[in-house]
Amino acid sequence: MNGRTVLERFPAGGPRGSWPAEEFARARREEGQRAEVVMDLASDAFLVVVSEPEAAVAA
Repeated sequence: MNGRTVLERFPAGGPRGSWPAEEFARARREEGQRAEVVMDLASDAFLVVVSEPEAAVAA
């Protein structure tokens, strides 16, 4: 495993000018999570993921 958890998936074909994945990730960062947006080319979707703490990854 790469030490990441997917919080939410958003289709890549969202409305023009709308960035729902980025908005969701920003809200999670404001809550203190280390959220980032990545593109899953296989499913044509944006994923909001969080990295697990180093201690959890090493265990």
